[in-house]
Amino acid sequence: MFDMRPLNRRQFLALGVSSASAVFLASRVTGQSLPPAPNQYVSKDGLLDIALDARYEAVNLAGEQAYLYSYNGQIPAPQLEAKPGDSVRIRFTNNLPQPTNIHYHGLHVPPTGNADNIFLNIPSGETFTYEFTIPDNHPGGTFYYHPHLHGWVAEQVFAGLGGAFIIRGELDAIPEIQAAQEVFLFLKDFDLDANGRVPQPWHMAQMMGREGSLVTANGQVNPTLSIPKGGLLRLRLVNASTSRFYRLALEDHPLYLIATDGIPLSEPVELRELLLTPGERAEILVRGEREPNQYRLLALPYNRGGMGMMGGGMMGRGMMGRGMGSGMMVQSDWESTRNLATLTYAGQVETLPLPQKLIPVETLPEPQRVRRFILNHGMSPGMGMVFLINGRAFDHQRVDTQVSLNTIEDWEITNTGVMDHPFHLHTNPFQVISRNGQPESFRAWKDTVLVRAGETVRFRVRFTDFPGKTVYHCHILDHEDLGMMGTIEMQKSS
Repeated sequence: MFDMRPLNRRQFLALGVSSASAVFLASRVTGQSLPPAPNQYVSKDGLLDIALDARYEAVNLAGEQAYLYSYNGQIPAPQLEAKPGDSVRIRFTNNLPQPTNIHYHGLHVPPTGNADNIFLNIPSGETFTYEFTIPDNHPGGTFYYHPHLHGWVAEQVFAGLGGAFIIRGELDAIPEIQAAQEVFLFLKDFDLDANGRVPQPWHMAQMMGREGSLVTANGQVNPTLSIPKGGLLRLRLVNASTSRFYRLALEDHPLYLIATDGIPLSEPVELRELLLTPGERAEILVRGEREPNQYRLLALPYNRGGMGMMGGGMMGRGMMGRGMGSGMMVQSDWESTRNLATLTYAGQVETLPLPQKLIPVETLPEPQRVRRFILNHGMSPGMGMVFLINGRAFDHQRVDTQVSLNTIEDWEITNTGVMDHPFHLHTNPFQVISRNGQPESFRAWKDTVLVRAGETVRFRVRFTDFPGKTVYHCHILDHEDLGMMGTIEMQKSS
C-alpha cells in the first residue's frame, strides 16, 4: 500500500519530530554499521545446491545472546540467489522439536511434490530434498522463504525462521540500477525475556497477531547505511515479521519505488512513505541529493486495528496483549515511531540519474470470472476466536476454490472485521485493480495486498503453468494459524 502525496520538510518534521518523545531507542546495541548480507548461496552452472537445516540454539541477535529458531544458525537466514532457468536443490533437515516445512513466498514454481508444497509435513529429525526449476520467464526480484506448516507458522517465524530468496533478472541489467549501491534490509521483530528466550504469547497477543519489542534490520538495532553524495542507494526490503506493519519514511528524502513483491514496475514511482505489511517486499532507490548529515529511516505509527469485540470493547484500537511472559496486557506501541536504520553520507561521486524506464508491466485482459471473499472473525466451540474466509475456518481436507489454468479472474476481497488483513495468494501474482471502487494509481504485480477493515480490494490474476493445490490466506501469521486460510485447486483446462 503506497501513499503518493508529496511530503515537504516541514510536513515531515511535523510527523517525525512531534513524536520524537516516542522514538524507540533500544537498550541493546544501537548505531552499528550494517553487516554484510547474510551468508549467500549463489547458483553455479545453472544449479543452486545447498544444505539447510532448521535448529534451536543460541545466536547473536543485536549484540546479545538469544535462543531462537534459525536456518543454519543464522539470523537472518542464508540469502539464496538464482537466475531464471536455474535448478534449485535444497537438502533440508528439520532439527526443531516440532514438524515444519518451507514455503518459497512469491516464487512462481510448482506448488506440489518436492517444490513449493506447503502441505508437506517434515517431522523432527528428518531430511527432505526440495527440487524445482525457476521458469525461464520468471521475473527477477526479491522473494522470501519461511516455514508454512499450518498451526506452527506464527510460532516458528516469530522465533526467527526466514530468509531472502533473490532472482537476478532484467532489472539488475539496467545501467542506473547497476550503478546503485545495493543493500538488503530484512525487517523482523522479536520478543525476548530476561534469559534471551521467546516467551509463550498471551492469548490476546495471538488474537491480535503477536509483535515483539525488539525490532531489527538484518538482526541489528539501528544499523548505519552510507551513500556518497550524488550516489544512488538501492534498498531491497523484506517484511519478515509475523504481524508487524512497517510504515517507512526516510528523513528529508523521497523514496523511488522500483519493484513490489519481487516484480519490477514500468517506471519509478516517487513516494512520501511506503507501507510494508507482513510478507511484502519492495525495492526503492534513494538519491544522495541532500546535505551530508545523518537521516533516520523511520517506522512511523500505524494502527492495524483492534479487537473491540473482546471484553466489551476493552481491546480497542491501540491496545493489545503482548507475549512478554507475564500474561499482562500492556499498551501497544502503535503510536510510537521507531528508528530502523540511519543513513549517512560518505564521499562524493558524479551525480547518478534515476532510471526513466524499468520493465513494462502488461495489462491483463478482462476477467472470465469474478469471485468474492469475505474476511471476518468468529467464535468456535472449544477453540475460542477463529478467523474466517467466507464464514469458514481452514480445513486442509477441504478445497475452497477451484480454478482452471490459462484463465483470468477478478477476486474481490472485502474485510468486514475490525482489523486490517494482508491477503496473500500463493504461486500466481496478481494486479490490484481497485480499492473501494476507486482505480489503483499505478499498475504493479503483487502477491500480498492489504485489505483494511471495512475495505474492498479487487485484484486480477492469471492462473498459469502449474496444476495442483495451494492456499490463500491472511499474512498476519497468527490469523492464518487461527483459520484465515483457504485451499485453491488449479486444474488443467478441459
